Amino acid sequence: MQTHFTEEDLKKPHIREADRVLRSCVHCGFCNATCPTYQLLGDERDGPRGRIYLMKELLESRDDDDQVTEETRLHLDRCLTCRNCETTCPSGVEYHKLLDIGRAEIERRVPRKASERALRYGLRKALVDPKRFQALLKLGLTFRPLVPGQLRDKMPPAPVDAGKRPDGKRHARQMLILEGCVQPGLSPNTNAATARVLDRLGIGLTPAPEAGCCGAIDYHLNAQDDGRARIRANIDAWWPHVENGCEAIVQTASGCGAFVKEYGEMLADDPEYAKKARRISELAKDLVEILRDEDLDALAIKESKRLAFHCPCTLQHAQKLSGAVEGVLTRLGFSLTPVQDAHLCCGSAGTYSITQPELATQLRDNKLDALEAGNPELIVTANIGCQTHLAGAGRTPVRHWIEIVDEALTPATSNEL
Repeated sequence: MQTHFTEEDLKKPHIREADRVLRSCVHCGFCNATCPTYQLLGDERDGPRGRIYLMKELLESRDDDDQVTEETRLHLDRCLTCRNCETTCPSGVEYHKLLDIGRAEIERRVPRKASERALRYGLRKALVDPKRFQALLKLGLTFRPLVPGQLRDKMPPAPVDAGKRPDGKRHARQMLILEGCVQPGLSPNTNAATARVLDRLGIGLTPAPEAGCCGAIDYHLNAQDDGRARIRANIDAWWPHVENGCEAIVQTASGCGAFVKEYGEMLADDPEYAKKARRISELAKDLVEILRDEDLDALAIKESKRLAFHCPCTLQHAQKLSGAVEGVLTRLGFSLTPVQDAHLCCGSAGTYSITQPELATQLRDNKLDALEAGNPELIVTANIGCQTHLAGAGRTPVRHWIEIVDEALTPATSNEL
């Protein structure tokens, strides 16, 4: 794609990066064929190719150009950032990088209405702090009938007992785990189950309570400086463990995992943190990357269930781990039902299901129809956002896949804890 940036424009790092991404696009349109919002709306501007043109016009225009309007932002807001288009693209266009630049620019040029700013600010403050989120969740469960439907559907029906975590210090192999911001409140058993399964494999999880939200929520709601601040804080929290030989930083939410793996790129120009950020990204591993390389016979699975696996976009398109969880579950003896159009997003997409509820609901219902077609006993997934979004429909139960593995361990595991 031809661009028309001035020499002065190209002195700006974000314009140079946008120019690089734009020039890699050959506007073939293959991306539209797998774009969830284009399939629903049929509008070129709601597909990757159309959004790329919108962002090109935006970035090439001047600040006083009246062609830059709220309509441009509407089409960028409707993007799920699922990165399906990147998997499809034959030219390797790094669309998500351009989207981050375009969204930040439209935010600067066309301020949002006060109500939209308040919603986004509220989401950032409510979700990123685990203690604050759990307090708000407890309050919401107490006054459940008064909670708006979009939020009420995402709350678990009742607090879940996470069970006991093993003392992993007895193992020579040690890994860190990112506890997450909303997951400890919405699905506290996920990380506890992870600790029990890894304990059976001879791996201990070292806590790092100073680490908080991965930074993705701030970053993708156009508070990018706040997102980078969280990245630096997490690096500071993890670095002593890294220096002591920590083997990996385990992510049980694929959305967090995808983001942490990009720390190195996000702080590439930070002279103090660039080297550390690259090392953190190298150590970041989705849970399935740990299990698939282990001797799974040691888990002694004694039970099998008929499962449908929903592969989150952040796992298959961002981390390129499509088929990895399915492979582990099959090795463990679980029966997996076929899922049509497994590459399509469920509509969760971080805060998208709250900021774009109508599109998110359509995508969720389509995804559930595909997941339920094989009559599974359970739907399992690998990301807390997808889990709560799909479960909010009140149809087939939805859980994290590691919980099902944990439940299938022989009873002796529980007695040893």
